Amino acid sequence: MIGTIVDVPGISVGHADNGVSGCTAILCGPSGAVAGVDVRGSAPGTRETDLLHPTTLVERVHAVVLAGGSAFGLDAATGVMAWLAEHGIGLDVAGYRVPLVCAAVLFDLPFSGGKPPDRDMGYRAAAAASAQRVAEGNVGAGCGASVGKVRDMAHAMKAGIGSASRRLPNGLIVGAIVAVNALGSVIDPHSGAVLAGVLDDGGVPRDAAQYLLEQSAGGPSFVSNTTIGVVATNAVLTKPQAQKIASWSHDAYARTLSPAHTMFDGDTIFALGTGEVTASMNVIGTLAVDVMTTAVTRAATQASAAGGLPAHRDFA
Repeated sequence: MIGTIVDVPGISVGHADNGVSGCTAILCGPSGAVAGVDVRGSAPGTRETDLLHPTTLVERVHAVVLAGGSAFGLDAATGVMAWLAEHGIGLDVAGYRVPLVCAAVLFDLPFSGGKPPDRDMGYRAAAAASAQRVAEGNVGAGCGASVGKVRDMAHAMKAGIGSASRRLPNGLIVGAIVAVNALGSVIDPHSGAVLAGVLDDGGVPRDAAQYLLEQSAGGPSFVSNTTIGVVATNAVLTKPQAQKIASWSHDAYARTLSPAHTMFDGDTIFALGTGEVTASMNVIGTLAVDVMTTAVTRAATQASAAGGLPAHRDFA
């Protein structure tokens, strides 16, 4: 069975949603995790990403939140922060515990009818976090996710949230979780098959990049997008190394999203290192791309039809 990101010791995940949008809290344990981030898309919505720059003071964060709701969804991180504070988790500053919570959001307001995640939903996601296998598909931040929107919403498909992990014999573990809400289509990088994407006039999923080239005189008519994810490892990482792993992991988006990193996506990846084993950066980075690739494809294959949008399993 394919693992999930909670196979990395110290990482726990909780989902909360309202049926049309939601959030996912990735908690790093009381001691936190060294973190980095790489934002590649041109329409991002994020919180506390400057904190992760290699030149800044703080080394560790205590949680990352992935949420729907566009900028409104950033409020979910406040709920996660409140839950962590209640449990005494945070950076000790002058006798106060300040939880450090980073976040990224995707745009699902048309799908959700303008019902974004809020502080209470973030609190519930944090309270629900566990090391049990992560639920995938139409849950948490993937609740309102869709793909293949280069024509319009009527020709899009449902996607969701996916996760994967791998463990090497030397004890190294790398896991990923991702909410896929791309302008483009999700492609199987091994076969080239379209797993979920823009529907043609016959209702068949097609490659959105090809559609864009065929319609080069115009542009996409639907801009509600962004794929957001987290890679976590039990390896020892510095902040610059965590940033490099986050950057490296975007190779998975390039492999599986067609097209990726567009002007209408805010594609973002966070990287977390819990610091238990020493491993080669080349190995960690290669595994990070591998598990994120699998997580993206699972976000498509594990989703179910919703809101009038078909899903991969309707064509399988």
